[in-house]
Amino acid sequence: MINITFPDGANKNYENGISVIEVAKSISEGLSRNVLTAKFNNRTVETSTLLESDGDITFYTWNDDEGKSAFWHSSAHVLAEAIMDIYPHAKLTIGPSIENGFYYDADFGDISFSEKDLMGLETKFMELARKKSVFKMRSSTKSDALSYYRDINNEYKIELINGLEDGSITFCDHSNFTDLCRGGHIPNTGLIKAVKLTSVAGAYWRGDETRNQLTRIYGISFPKNNELKKYLELIEEAKKRDHRKLGKELELFTFSQKVGIGLPLWLPKGAALRERLENFLKKAQKKAGYEQVISPHIGNKELYMTSGHFQKYGSDSFQPIETPADGESFLLKPMNCPHHCEIYKAKQWSYKDLPVRYAEFGTVYRYEQSGELHGLTRVRSFTQDDAHIFCMPNQLNDEFKNVIDLVLYVFNSLGFNDFIVQVSLRDKSNPEKYIGSDKNWELAENAIINATKEKNLKYVIEYGEAAFYGPKLDFMVKDALGRKWQLGTIQVDYNLPERFELNYKGSNNEFHRPIMIHRAPFGSLERFVAILLEHTAGNFPIWLAPDQVIILCVSQKHEKYAKKVLNYLENNEIRASLDTRNETIGKKIRQAEMNKIPFMLILGEKEYENQSVSVRKHKEGDLGTKSTKELIEIIKKDIDNSMSYLKL
Repeated sequence: MINITFPDGANKNYENGISVIEVAKSISEGLSRNVLTAKFNNRTVETSTLLESDGDITFYTWNDDEGKSAFWHSSAHVLAEAIMDIYPHAKLTIGPSIENGFYYDADFGDISFSEKDLMGLETKFMELARKKSVFKMRSSTKSDALSYYRDINNEYKIELINGLEDGSITFCDHSNFTDLCRGGHIPNTGLIKAVKLTSVAGAYWRGDETRNQLTRIYGISFPKNNELKKYLELIEEAKKRDHRKLGKELELFTFSQKVGIGLPLWLPKGAALRERLENFLKKAQKKAGYEQVISPHIGNKELYMTSGHFQKYGSDSFQPIETPADGESFLLKPMNCPHHCEIYKAKQWSYKDLPVRYAEFGTVYRYEQSGELHGLTRVRSFTQDDAHIFCMPNQLNDEFKNVIDLVLYVFNSLGFNDFIVQVSLRDKSNPEKYIGSDKNWELAENAIINATKEKNLKYVIEYGEAAFYGPKLDFMVKDALGRKWQLGTIQVDYNLPERFELNYKGSNNEFHRPIMIHRAPFGSLERFVAILLEHTAGNFPIWLAPDQVIILCVSQKHEKYAKKVLNYLENNEIRASLDTRNETIGKKIRQAEMNKIPFMLILGEKEYENQSVSVRKHKEGDLGTKSTKELIEIIKKDIDNSMSYLKL
């Protein structure tokens, strides 16, 4: 007999060799019908896997991320089978699940595969899925695996196998198809009821621009047809909310090939929006005891050698700037933290002075690959709402919790109410990715987990997602369309203070090493604005909107009165603009609606005679004729309501 423990702590004895699906069936018929995959002793297993030892088991359905991942990974296998069925001379490479769906990379040789070929491949996919073929894992020796792929002349799989250890190689079989695979599949292909192959892109083998370019086919699949329908509707809505489209329409930002790809240019309305976000956070930071600092856009190469950034990211950064001085090199700043370490080091600190909290809206530069650039969400120049807290060990817990409070304040103020937190820890099997001692890492990791528990935040742990110098608490936010984004982050760092030899004098008159907290509630202003644009569809809360009011003249003879109203609004600290174009009032109203301006004031002969304004509200319509005093009261009330959380 073996003893199986379930997530709620309950346990039960079963006969040795029982399958995962039989264990699920012993709990309930409903679970056995819905389970897609499972983890046994923290190892992903198929529902057909036989259990032969005591252990912990967790079942996953379509409602779990792990269940979706298995579903989409299995779908990638079906896609690969469909590719080989239609294009037998193609060479398969890799096909993982991704956050929303899956892809498969293939070398089609002389055949030019394009978007027009997706429909035929999609039809073949569903034809194969309906066969209800069972996914079965099997082990293979390295020599047999190499022999199989030599026979079909697939150099890509041979390269992958050469990087694996003998005894760790497995294949997944379904129908008459087999593929090199580590596992994690649904019971059979028949569970896939709907698929959409969404796009085709180029991808270099193993991400190396010097290697062969492959064809990447993206797709997404579902266990029900109506879920695909909902997804396609969501995609259409996402296109309308695309921040690149809205940013152009609302005149917030632009890009220029002459300036350089990935380098955003903020237009006046966008710059004003950024400034309001900065001022909003600066006010909150000042209240929380932060001091503003400013650091240059470049730094000596030695600075980043000391911090470790050059060794870890030097190849992904802009190339060093060589000066006329012999051997002197500078880098465009990839991170603000080394500069802040040197600012801290500029004076001697006592334990009575700590914590020290430095904040900066610091612009940094990273040479992202051109194929990975995407609007404001992936750029080469961006401004972080960075801050670094230098504190003593007995202050760490309170300081970390205070930063959590600040992040939650930002999210609630801007309507991001649906989120989970991710504790991002190191991958202990790859120690070369990190700097610092195991002891310091354990202290930092425990500090994050304990503070998160004390704040009663629901969290998940992800191994391998830590920064190279310390673990993180990442805030994963869902937007209005249900998409997940990583926004705010908080990191605990024992390592940079050591590398920069930072200290403070303790009560025992001896020197001690401070602990460093890195934090950025927005993450970067560029990415935050992009996500906020898509979350709100450009309908910013009125306190943040570039223009709160637009004045629309029925004819040019009312311009003098319109300027008087504009002046009145500005004297009452309301942002307003004036549309005096020689266009119909209907066209002006439609344009103002498209520009998502909260209030429209229509001024014609009647309003001029009565010294009043006709008021329309975005998405609500006509509010009637108001005096200018009444107008101010309406707008101020709307602003106050939109800022209610900011006043807490």
